[in-house]
Amino acid sequence: MAENIYLFVPNIIGYVRILLALLSFWLMPHSPVGAITCYGISTLLDSVDGHAARLLDQCTRLGAMMDMLTDRCSTFCLMFTLCIFYPSYAFIFQVSAALDIASHWLHLHSVTLQGAGSHKQIDQGGNSILRYYYSNKAILFLMCVGNELFYMSLYVLYFTEGWMVPVVGRFSLRPILWACLPVAVAKSGVNVVHLVSAARTLVAIDHVERARGGGGCEGKGE
Repeated sequence: MAENIYLFVPNIIGYVRILLALLSFWLMPHSPVGAITCYGISTLLDSVDGHAARLLDQCTRLGAMMDMLTDRCSTFCLMFTLCIFYPSYAFIFQVSAALDIASHWLHLHSVTLQGAGSHKQIDQGGNSILRYYYSNKAILFLMCVGNELFYMSLYVLYFTEGWMVPVVGRFSLRPILWACLPVAVAKSGVNVVHLVSAARTLVAIDHVERARGGGGCEGKGE
């Protein structure tokens, strides 16, 4: 009897992530606490499903693709909200969101053509920055979390400077915002590396295909 991949534990976690992300989108215009709670939990579950997949030997292409799409769509929708809240900075958010989506899509497409099982598999001949980025789990986690915290802080600061916390007093989000700013900039830099590296890979594949006489435009969408 075939396994029901749809019901693998990591994929179920992925469905929960999607539901939480959708709920956060609905709450974003008017309920910052609920929105940021749902968004934050969805983001943190990104690391949980990966561990569950490896622990239970339930790694699937569906789960990997769902993971990346949830990440990209969540960030994009948050950026869309920030464009509304901070119209003077809309162009920066638009470019950042476009770079995030374009770089990851092109990178995924290039590694798939190379036969890699995951977008995180960078061979020895690949870009050294991306190889270090994906092989060092601590760096990957800190970069992703720091990037999300920057934009999440911007979102919450539209409504309030912070909250009163028992014993601690007023908890301000601005230190988190400024601390995570370099991480967000670095993450955009990594996205540029993704884009350039993937483009070079595709050009190399094009050269090989054209040398074999398969460089026509049929079926290539041009």
